[in-house]
Amino acid sequence: MRGMNTGAPSASGGSQGNIPAAGLLASIFENSEIAIISKQLDGIVTSWNPAAERLFGFGADEMVGQSIRSLIPEERQHEEDEIIAGVVAGERSGVTETYRLHKDGHQIRVALNVSPVRDAEGAIVGASQMVRGLDALDAANRALADSERRFQMMADNIAQLAWMADAEGSIFWYNKRWFDYTGTTLEDMRGWGWKSVHHPDHVERVVKRLQHSWDTGEIWEDTFPLRSAEGEYRWFLSRARPIYDENGTIACWFGTNTDITEQREQRHAIEDLLREVNHRAKNMLTLIQALARRSAPGNEAFVKRFVRRIQALAANQDLLVERAWSGVKIADLIDAQLDFASDRAGKRLHRSGPDFEISARTAETLGMALHELATNALKYGALSTDQGMVDIVWTVENGQFSIRWEERGGPPVEEPQRTGFGTSVIRDMPSASLDAEVAFEYRPTGVFWSLATAVGKVAES
Repeated sequence: MRGMNTGAPSASGGSQGNIPAAGLLASIFENSEIAIISKQLDGIVTSWNPAAERLFGFGADEMVGQSIRSLIPEERQHEEDEIIAGVVAGERSGVTETYRLHKDGHQIRVALNVSPVRDAEGAIVGASQMVRGLDALDAANRALADSERRFQMMADNIAQLAWMADAEGSIFWYNKRWFDYTGTTLEDMRGWGWKSVHHPDHVERVVKRLQHSWDTGEIWEDTFPLRSAEGEYRWFLSRARPIYDENGTIACWFGTNTDITEQREQRHAIEDLLREVNHRAKNMLTLIQALARRSAPGNEAFVKRFVRRIQALAANQDLLVERAWSGVKIADLIDAQLDFASDRAGKRLHRSGPDFEISARTAETLGMALHELATNALKYGALSTDQGMVDIVWTVENGQFSIRWEERGGPPVEEPQRTGFGTSVIRDMPSASLDAEVAFEYRPTGVFWSLATAVGKVAES
């Protein structure tokens, strides 16, 4: 061992398992991450482990036999006098933070711990010194402090109220935004104290849903009002997600509350406006129906068909207003447009397909086509008898949307000699409006209609 003079006991002096005591001490000396130095009472170094070499830059061959004072800055030489005085008195020093010299001359901050070394008769013959460098620790602490400062700065300046909870859901941290808005303190809010700022009409529901997430680990999302410091309730969209440790166990939860009061008010205002527009539009459609009846006296078939088309437009309008013109599920569109035929058709009218939302423009086009097909089926086709059936099937596959109307079991059908407005609604308008391939056939088994186009042409974007 390089320069080591420990006076360690031999194998007969004790062992740790099958490792002789001297071997165990030697292993600790060589592999320690802390610098271990022994010296005589006059300061001459007698042992110098690899950790000391890494810390100070001097090898054992450079330091063993030399004075420890070469590592001490001039203005701190008195510290060695005090250390030796304590050792001679048999004292074991506590940890002392000070500065020592590196081989290249710069000073390094260290923590020292010095103990007396005794011979076989118990006389103090030297000292053992353990030295730990603090520069790396200082750098790590500074980095940690900088990281915490940046996090706090970000957390306190985001628009959302933010918080963290432990794995059981007990909240232990809030950002400044939370306290500014609620006018509370951390002591007020610890654990489940946050319930005090929730609206009493909503808090039970919120607690139930949140507890479910705590119990299952599912991401939490909810909307509810929170009371401000001034007593005003504002609406917040709130979310929380679990943070996992390296073992895949939930370590904590991080949540945010985003003020959506203005958005809710705007949405309600838009909904009110759409309802008013819809009301006025339906009044206009009613007026058009009345004008049609007065303009075509004696032509009841025309008036009846015209009124049905007006009603189809009104049904579409109601559905789109209900969805704020943001899109419609195709199943809902079919139900709305074929409601007038369901009493007569009953279970003979089948629909099937995946859950899929289409745009408002697509809903208007398909709605009119489906209404026209149902009207024809009731008057001439499969739904005009008690045995006929209609299948409406849609698919969304490989970027393509397709829908088909297929009649069977009804009376024989023949292609009409001339085409009118109904044919245009069923075939021409969907083809042009949706850039679709449309088939409209009068098969021996019944009317067949299909439409196929790219998903992007019909889907709500």
